[in-house]
Amino acid sequence: MEDLSLHMLDIMENSLAAQARRIDVRIDEDPQADLLTLEIRDDGKGMDARTLQRALDPFFTTRTTRDVGLGLSMLAESARATGGDMTVDSRPGQGTRVKATFRPGHIDMKPLGDIPQTIVTLLIGHPEVSLRYEHTAGGSSFEFDSNDLPEGSGPGVLRQVAERIRRGLDALAASAGKTRVTSSDRE
Repeated sequence: MEDLSLHMLDIMENSLAAQARRIDVRIDEDPQADLLTLEIRDDGKGMDARTLQRALDPFFTTRTTRDVGLGLSMLAESARATGGDMTVDSRPGQGTRVKATFRPGHIDMKPLGDIPQTIVTLLIGHPEVSLRYEHTAGGSSFEFDSNDLPEGSGPGVLRQVAERIRRGLDALAASAGKTRVTSSDRE
């Protein structure tokens, strides 16, 4: 995957496949420590220890639409390529937490990607999901919660959501003294 937003989307789709009704995504950028943390929590059905161990195997999936489950293993590899790591905590009936750490200063660090579009894509395909996104950088933070959207929000509202998130992330980047780069900026 070219950027972290695609990893995010894949993990959130896993959450939905596990019957999650609530997904919390948190990105924390700590430039002084050269650390970026991506955490995704859900309230899905969770996994027992055996399934959790197998979930990290790229040749295991519970999905019926494909024969491999590359999502978690590819996220782990992306994190490790930068000197970071990934952990997955899960218990049956209690949901799952995926936490990946990255070293943004490393040459193999992927860009964040188009997070606003990733969030809107998930909401368009799954309007029933409750999605909370929090992003901190350089002491500032931005939050979005789909529970704040009006009932039955259509495409116009979702375009506004994408723009609101984009402006929030741009403001975060500016407060941290950097320019936000997405994968589309590299093309």
